[in-house]
Amino acid sequence: MGGGRPRLISDDDVEFIITAATTRPEKLGLPFTHWSVRKLAAYLAGGSRPVQVGRERLRQIPHERGISFQRTRTWKESADPDRDAKLDRIEHVTAHFLDWCFAFDQFGPLSIRPCHGACWARQKKPSRLPATYRRTHGIRCFHGCYCLANDQMWGVIRAAKAATTPWPP
Repeated sequence: MGGGRPRLISDDDVEFIITAATTRPEKLGLPFTHWSVRKLAAYLAGGSRPVQVGRERLRQIPHERGISFQRTRTWKESADPDRDAKLDRIEHVTAHFLDWCFAFDQFGPLSIRPCHGACWARQKKPSRLPATYRRTHGIRCFHGCYCLANDQMWGVIRAAKAATTPWPP
């Protein structure tokens, strides 16, 4: 047994902190989309099960468990009023009928265009990339299918998203 100050946070408190940190605040009835350390500390201190923890320790606990703050680039919430019921059905099927599950999606339109980056340049003379208002070489769309049981993905690239596009293109 090492010396030092006795622990103020139990293992159950740590599990509660991890559960709260990995749950979207919206699901807990809070009016924001992601946690900050300050917001998480305030939620834990005033929630149904109060846990007093300093911000630095609160930052360390998820890090010790391999959980990091990750930002998505874009996010759109569904406006469907039956969204939660549909998500519950999907979670039930993927948990109990894995060999029946396929995920279908589409991606596109795809186009070849330059990516912005950073470089050294004279002051007020940055490198410029052309705008892509006109795509003279066309676009492509990818329609894919993923089998959850086999962990396999396959798909087809088409010239347009329309169902009338002949296959194979």
